[in-house]
Amino acid sequence: MAGEVSTPLEVRVERLGAEGEGIATDAGRALFVAGGLPGERVRVRLVEEGRVRRATLEAILEESPARREPPCALADRCGGCDWMHLRPGAQVEAKERIVREALERIGRVDLARTRILPTAGAGTDTGTRRRAVLHWEAGALTYYGRRSHRPVPVAECPALVPALVSLPGRLAPLLAGAGRALRDVHLLAEGDAVTLALSVDGPVRPALRRAATGLVRGELARGVVLLPSAGAAEEVGRPVLEAPAPLQAEVRLRLRADGFVQAHAEGTSQLVARALELLGPSSGDRALELYAGSGTFTFALAARVAAVVAVESSAVAVSLGAAAGRAARVANVRWVQGDAGRVADGLVREAARFDLILADPPRTGAPALARLASALGVQRLVYVGCDAGSLSRDAGRLVQAGFRFEALQLVDLFPNTHHVEALLLFSR
Repeated sequence: MAGEVSTPLEVRVERLGAEGEGIATDAGRALFVAGGLPGERVRVRLVEEGRVRRATLEAILEESPARREPPCALADRCGGCDWMHLRPGAQVEAKERIVREALERIGRVDLARTRILPTAGAGTDTGTRRRAVLHWEAGALTYYGRRSHRPVPVAECPALVPALVSLPGRLAPLLAGAGRALRDVHLLAEGDAVTLALSVDGPVRPALRRAATGLVRGELARGVVLLPSAGAAEEVGRPVLEAPAPLQAEVRLRLRADGFVQAHAEGTSQLVARALELLGPSSGDRALELYAGSGTFTFALAARVAAVVAVESSAVAVSLGAAAGRAARVANVRWVQGDAGRVADGLVREAARFDLILADPPRTGAPALARLASALGVQRLVYVGCDAGSLSRDAGRLVQAGFRFEALQLVDLFPNTHHVEALLLFSR
């Protein structure tokens, strides 16, 4: 349709899809409408024609009772919070339906014998995110627009925790001297403490060091990590924050803005607690944790089992996790840096045996998990996933490998978006 202006269409939105868009039917084909809600009659204009058809929302002719006024002025442009126009209760219902349908359709899993537990909520729909990645564009910090790399300048973001909410607008003028190579700015908060990471194209240059030093001296951040595309990372100030480990407050997790950490701090404690509830009593067991990060689940798990092997590909995360364990004298965790699949394959070759696995893979999932769990003699497995398609494919493989899908628990860590964390319990 390049170069053409399409004729407006009137359609009825039927449901919300796994990527957050409203789905209507036109000429017998699915039509994806960002911003449309189930039950709404809308006028749209086709913008993408091919295997997937998409349209822009031009007018709402009949409005859903689940629609609300978004609590952010950028909601119609920013790609970060795609469901901010949907009431919180309706968001949860949609997420539950999307995950269940994906498990049945993609994973071909029969949920009739699976315990489906009530979704655990995040408690509030704004002011919850303790981390964010913004992009430097033409002297402003920006998010990307929906399904695009179109920059959306942001001065304040109500999705962020109080320590971060107005930081983008305050940072922008202070980063103007950092040079044109500045690419992304990572924000991370723990309580009132803030740390940053600045990624740049090429090496770290003096202008960037001066900018980072100014941010620390001006008390906008305790520390800054400089991340060049070529060369080693540099630290300015004290860029590592500490936070109590979920369910194990005596262990102080180490957090850095360039490392992975769950965005919702309070919700993360719920996520860990629910995961351990699913695993059940485990005092004498050996546990394998795959995609361990810097210890979100690790130390709570270590308090319940005899030994944990924690596998993580990020050298930064392993360093932070191991340091937290040493400081708290946690002696039953062995940290291994490497690709989860390759490390697990090595454990299989060594004839290692584990009673349980806790896996928290990236959005792409863990296709080899079923094979590896079988080869390692695993009896119980908790899978943590945030992508309905990937977790459904992995669930199907586990069932085919002889595991029983016992329980499904959703934890809503991403209010105002179509994302949700799912905990899946499997057993032999």
